[in-house]
Amino acid sequence: MQGTFKRLVEVGRVVLVTHGEDANKIATIVEIVDHNRAIIDGPTTDVARQVISYKNLVLTDLVVKRLPRSVGTKALAKFLEKEQVVEAWQKTAWAKKLEARSRRAAMSDFERFKVMRLRKQQRSIVERQVALLKKERA
Repeated sequence: MQGTFKRLVEVGRVVLVTHGEDANKIATIVEIVDHNRAIIDGPTTDVARQVISYKNLVLTDLVVKRLPRSVGTKALAKFLEKEQVVEAWQKTAWAKKLEARSRRAAMSDFERFKVMRLRKQQRSIVERQVALLKKERA
């Protein structure tokens, strides 16, 4: 029977940490503690093994299949390399959006000015081409 929820809390589910020192890093659920917490580990993304509340996590669509419960860090790293989880995450639109947001936040005032000028130039070129096409059709 198909339910409404697509992302379930399960061992092997890849999660995005939203708060704390590991914010915006991905990790994997290794063990479920109770209804409010899970043990996560991210050996490939420098997230230390820790108990964390579900309030500080967001479940992703990625799942590591056939991951045993309470797997060790080294074995988890092998599973993640074999499944190429980090590469799959980096290809998602979600990860690209987070990367763009952090890149934009790190820009200096002058870099933002340069981006504005380039966007104005691009808009001007597009408007000229659209005007030419409209003139040809008329």
